Amino acid sequence: MELFNAQQIREWDAYTIANEPIRSVDLMERAAEACYNKLLRGFGTERTFAIFCGKGNKGGDGMAIARLLLEDEYSVQVFELFSEKNGSVDFETNKQRLQDLNCPIQVLQNETDFPDISENAIVVDALFGSGLNKPLQDFAAELVTYLNHLSNIKVAIDVPSGMFLDQSSQGNIVLDAQYTFTFQRLKFCFLLAENAVHFGEISVLDIGLSGKYKPQETPIFSLVDLSFVQKIYKPRNEYGHKGTFGHALLVAGNKGKMGAAILAAIACLRSGAGLLTCHIPASESLVLPIAIPEAMSSFRGENIVFSPYKSIGVGPGLGTDETALLKNILDNAQQPLVLDADALNMIAQNPDWLALVPESSILSPHPKEFERLFGKQPNEAARIQKAIDVSIQYPFTIILKGHNTLVAHQGKGYFNTTGNAGMATGGSGDTLTGLLTSLLAQGYDGRDAALLGVYLHGLAGDLVLEKESEESLLPTDLSACLGRAFKKLKA
Repeated sequence: MELFNAQQIREWDAYTIANEPIRSVDLMERAAEACYNKLLRGFGTERTFAIFCGKGNKGGDGMAIARLLLEDEYSVQVFELFSEKNGSVDFETNKQRLQDLNCPIQVLQNETDFPDISENAIVVDALFGSGLNKPLQDFAAELVTYLNHLSNIKVAIDVPSGMFLDQSSQGNIVLDAQYTFTFQRLKFCFLLAENAVHFGEISVLDIGLSGKYKPQETPIFSLVDLSFVQKIYKPRNEYGHKGTFGHALLVAGNKGKMGAAILAAIACLRSGAGLLTCHIPASESLVLPIAIPEAMSSFRGENIVFSPYKSIGVGPGLGTDETALLKNILDNAQQPLVLDADALNMIAQNPDWLALVPESSILSPHPKEFERLFGKQPNEAARIQKAIDVSIQYPFTIILKGHNTLVAHQGKGYFNTTGNAGMATGGSGDTLTGLLTSLLAQGYDGRDAALLGVYLHGLAGDLVLEKESEESLLPTDLSACLGRAFKKLKA
C-alpha cells in the first residue's frame, strides 16, 4: 500500500468530492461519524468529552464530533483556539450547527483561559491537522503544552497537533496522545519511532475516500504487507534438487563469536538454501558440525573459490580485523552479497569500497552502522531520506533496521509491517543475514530478497509470541518459526 504525502491526501479529498460527488462538508461528516463511533466503542458511555478545536478543517471535524456527542446527550465541553483569521468554510458550517444546539463554545486566547477539565473527561485534539507546515508557536504552543500536562486520556484526530506528516517533528511541541484516529490510511509520520511518544495507539478509520484516486506523482514510500510479499514469493519447484535452490556461502564467526555464525547458518538453511558452506576460522572447526551438521565448512587462510556460490553473506561475528578477507571478496565476487555487522564497520573505515559492492547486493545496517557508513543525520526522517538518496547512487539495496524496518531501492522506500520489540536482542540481525543470503541464493533479486526476508523475519518473530513473551524471545526461536512464516505466504 502506498503512503501518500500531505499534498496527495488533499488531492485525494478533492478527487472524492469532485467524482463521487459529495460536498466537502458531508465528507467531513463522514470523518466525524467515524471518530464518534470509535470514541464510544473505545471509552464506553460513562465518559465526558473536552474537545479543543482550531479553525481549520480539523477544527471542523472537532465541532462535528461535539455535535454528534451532544445529540446523543453526552456531556461535552467545546473550546476554540482564538485566531484573527476566519475559519475554513466547513469549520464555520459545523460551528454554526453546534451553536444551533445551544452548545457554549469557549474561545481560548491566553493562558488565563485554560479550562479546568474533569479527570474523567476524554480530551479530543482537533486543533491542527495535516496542513501544518511550521512548528507551533506562541499561545498555540502554550495550549498544547498545557494539555500535555493533564492526566486525562487524550485522543488526536487524524494527526497529533504539532506533528508534521512528511518530515521530522523532533524538537517541536506536539500533543502527546494516547490514541490517534487517522483517516483512510497510515501516514509517513506514524512510521517514525521518534514520533511514537506523541501518537500512541493508532486506529485507521475508513471515511470513504475514492478508491479510484491515483496521484500524479508515484509516492516514494509504500507499506509491505502480506498481499505485497505474496506477489514476490516463488513457490518451491517440486521437481528441483539441492542445486536448484542455490549454494550459499557465509563468511562469519571468529574466536568467541561463533554463535553469530551459527545463528546465520541455521536461518540460511531453514529458509530454503539448497547448500550452505560456512567460511570460519580453522581453530573453530569443531563448533559448526556439532551445532549444525547440515552445513559444510571452509577455513580462513584458504583461498575462496567463488564460482560454486550463488550468494555470499559476510559479517556476523567476523570481527573488524578481517579487512584483507573482505577486500578479496569485494574485488573478486560477482554474485550478490549480504553485508552486515562487522563487514559494514570495515567498509565504513574504507568508504571507497562501497563502489565495489556488486549489483543486487544487500546492506543491512542498524542506525548507528548506517551513520558510520553515510554520515550522521539530525533525525530519523533525515536518515530515511539519506537511505533513499544512497539507493539512487548505488546499485545495491539498503535495509535500514528499526521498528518499521525500511528497505530502500532505487529511490523508493518500503516500510515493513511485521515484527515486535522482542526481536531487539543480540543475534536477531545475524538470523536476518542468513535468511537474506538464502533468498539471494535461490534466485531472488536484491530488492525482492530484502522485502521478502525482512517480512518473513518479522513474521517469524510475531509467530514466536504465540507461545513466548517479548522478553523471552530468542533468535533461535525466529529460525524455528520460519517454516510457519513461509506457510502464511501460501494461505
